Amino acid sequence: MFSKYLKSLSILKKFLFINFIIFTIIGLFTIIYLNNVQPNLIKKKSINHINTIDNTIDTLLRLDVEFIAEDIRKFLFSTRFIFQNLDRVIFFNNDLNIIGDTDTLDLDPRSFSTRLNEVEFEVLNEKKIDKNIKNKNVDVNRDKLGSFKNVLKKYLNSEEYGKSYTFTKDDFNQFKLITIKNVSKEGSNVGYIAITENANDIKIATDERKAFVIRTAIAVGFVILIFSFVLSRYFIKPIQNLVNYTKVIKEKSQTKTNIENLKNRNDELGLLSNSLDDMTNELQKRVAHAENFSTDLVHEIRNPLASLKSASEILQDTNDSAQRLKLLNILSHDVERIERLITDYSQMLKDEVALSREKMKKIDIEPIIQSVVDEYNNIDKFKKNIKINYINDNSGKYFINGIENRIEQIVANLLDNSISFSKVGGQISVNVSMNSGKNILVKIIDEGQGFKEKDTSKIFKRFYSNRPDKFGEHSGLGLNIVKNLVELHEGSINAFNRENNPGAIIEINFPKA
Repeated sequence: MFSKYLKSLSILKKFLFINFIIFTIIGLFTIIYLNNVQPNLIKKKSINHINTIDNTIDTLLRLDVEFIAEDIRKFLFSTRFIFQNLDRVIFFNNDLNIIGDTDTLDLDPRSFSTRLNEVEFEVLNEKKIDKNIKNKNVDVNRDKLGSFKNVLKKYLNSEEYGKSYTFTKDDFNQFKLITIKNVSKEGSNVGYIAITENANDIKIATDERKAFVIRTAIAVGFVILIFSFVLSRYFIKPIQNLVNYTKVIKEKSQTKTNIENLKNRNDELGLLSNSLDDMTNELQKRVAHAENFSTDLVHEIRNPLASLKSASEILQDTNDSAQRLKLLNILSHDVERIERLITDYSQMLKDEVALSREKMKKIDIEPIIQSVVDEYNNIDKFKKNIKINYINDNSGKYFINGIENRIEQIVANLLDNSISFSKVGGQISVNVSMNSGKNILVKIIDEGQGFKEKDTSKIFKRFYSNRPDKFGEHSGLGLNIVKNLVELHEGSINAFNRENNPGAIIEINFPKA
């Protein structure tokens, strides 16, 4: 369910959603941490209280000090240095009355003894405590206990009795930590000891951590917002523009796109935009090429089909055997013509599919051309006793970026075309040379009748054939296939007649690797 929901979101929403989840998890752990900061700091201080109380109880028991005001006064005066690092230590008897308080400790014993009876411990002032509780200014161990007496009574009846009991009090901008423990002597309780300490440093440390977390959360949120804006402005919107561009192409809409602006970018999106635009243009060319080719094929097939229809209709109405034989020859010729067109068209489609899978590599075309020439010299395909000569300008290696079997196909198709126009016993020359522009030239020179067309570029068009004496025997695709293969190798092909002798020259210009 979660995965489906996440997949349905846009990139920006996914980014914000994932950041929200991570931010929430971090926030939960932070809250847990902050909730444990103060208890941990309190625990560290309470350990010192507990050790002091335990040591004091051991000393009282060892010195056999009675839990009465007079003995506790003497004990406090004689051992006042023990409590000098603590804010206050208070002694209670079993009736929960104060019998000793370090706040009354003085160097003069007389002063010590007279002041003790006048000391009133603030937390035992019930009216004041009740007022603080109503104002919610007192927090005693999270149960809002209001006074020492209430704490002592609760401690007396709790499971913590016999152990040290620590609680906190927070009012009047003072955070106090208080630890209480009962004193047992020979199995019976004789009183209580309480230690109070100003623990504002705990509150300050906790507040500092909370403030730091809040500042960090605000800073992180601000950074996420800035990054979201940058992500949306410079990445998501361009991607959306690319999506819109593909939709415009798909729907063949005339709506203008800003693909040119994206192509000018110098980052990966710019490269993607250029690649997408090039791919789209190439696909459009292929689609247009396929549409035009199909249209031309239909047009070429229509003529022999019309001839077939006419010949078949006449054949039904004639009884003349000579006439019937002539019509049957026409029917056979037209069927062969249709078959040849379909066969060549199918082969072209196969070649295009194969070309899309083949990869260019650096090759030397000289041995390839020589092997084709040798093959044609050994097997006279047209039984014309034609000699094919191979000539080069001794420039060394003739390297191009190409496909070996397609170079063979180019040379073979051109030789077939030249042989078909050559006379019996004629010669054909295949010349390979390096021109001044460091391009490789391949020339096929024959001694045939040459081209009758003034515009020789027509011979490379699909289905073009100027053979009145051999009408229908050629599909007119051979030279068009050659032209497409040459252009695939980023080359160019031209045709022209020889100047001083009869014959034709077809010249191919390949870029050198």
